[in-house]
Amino acid sequence: MSLYRNAIWFLNGIHHYTRKGYEAAAKDFDKDLDVSVVGRSFMITGANSGIGRATAMAIAKKGGTVHMVCRNKDKAEEARADIVNVSGNTEVYVHIVDMSETRKVWEFAEAFKKQYPSLNVLINNAGCMVHKREVNAERLEKNFLFSMSLGVYVLTQTLIPLLQKSRDPRVITVSSGGMLVQKLRVNDLQSETGCFDGVMVYAQNKRQQVVLTQQWAKAYPVIHFSVMHPGWVDTPAVSTSMPQFHQMMGDRLRSVEQGADTIVWLALSRAAARTRSGQFFQDRKHVPAHLPLAWTHSSSEEIQKHQYSLFLFSFFKNNPHLPFNNFIIFIQF
Repeated sequence: MSLYRNAIWFLNGIHHYTRKGYEAAAKDFDKDLDVSVVGRSFMITGANSGIGRATAMAIAKKGGTVHMVCRNKDKAEEARADIVNVSGNTEVYVHIVDMSETRKVWEFAEAFKKQYPSLNVLINNAGCMVHKREVNAERLEKNFLFSMSLGVYVLTQTLIPLLQKSRDPRVITVSSGGMLVQKLRVNDLQSETGCFDGVMVYAQNKRQQVVLTQQWAKAYPVIHFSVMHPGWVDTPAVSTSMPQFHQMMGDRLRSVEQGADTIVWLALSRAAARTRSGQFFQDRKHVPAHLPLAWTHSSSEEIQKHQYSLFLFSFFKNNPHLPFNNFIIFIQF
């Protein structure tokens, strides 16, 4: 089955995920982005490079207030200076947060809620791909922590009250087409069993983000949730994490601006807000979150178990007075 999934996914990708795929789709784009978003605030994780930086630049050019959540201060400040210089918009702010430190993510989000009266759009963009299984001091796997399932969950869940009281609130999560080859694995969230494959672990975490988005959309109808695939994009992360793929695809990879286009559309356009919340998007259109006959659908029981697991991870990680390390053993099932 995995061979079938991978073959169908790659053939689909060659037609739709490349630069030519974007150019073909763009012929049908409406002028939905002829808007000004002065007075609206946007938080973007991983905003100092690649797709995140291109997204921040596009929103700044439209007059939005941009909050860049980054791990590296020097790179973040350099990116901010460039965005301000090009856009002429000085309402661009840097927040230094390591998304793999979930308590720090929670503390940042709590402080942000107190400092700022509103947040209109949250864009969960930061990501990483680790090819060797690594755990932190609390035995949590880094792919699972760093911006993927747990990081996205903690940041989004903590900011939901602020989003709910803001005008036209939206949450956009940058996933990957690779998640189409993965079924949600609720019994191995930290990739402890079998051979560790960084690419597949990354795809698994991206599947978890799609499931999270669907569940959030049901739980919080006031907020418009969406998750998207940017296509195969020429970014520093791709060249570093997948050098062979990067070399093989070459000029067929999309530019970072093309990869960011649907994120910007989901964040800014009125048309995006009219779509049903919780959907998976590619090139400004909602697309199926599963390949045909790939058996990647999850039962309601599996989804509930996944949600409960993330809640427990988050709760005990952000309450250090509780015996979190002992509890990890319990929730690894």
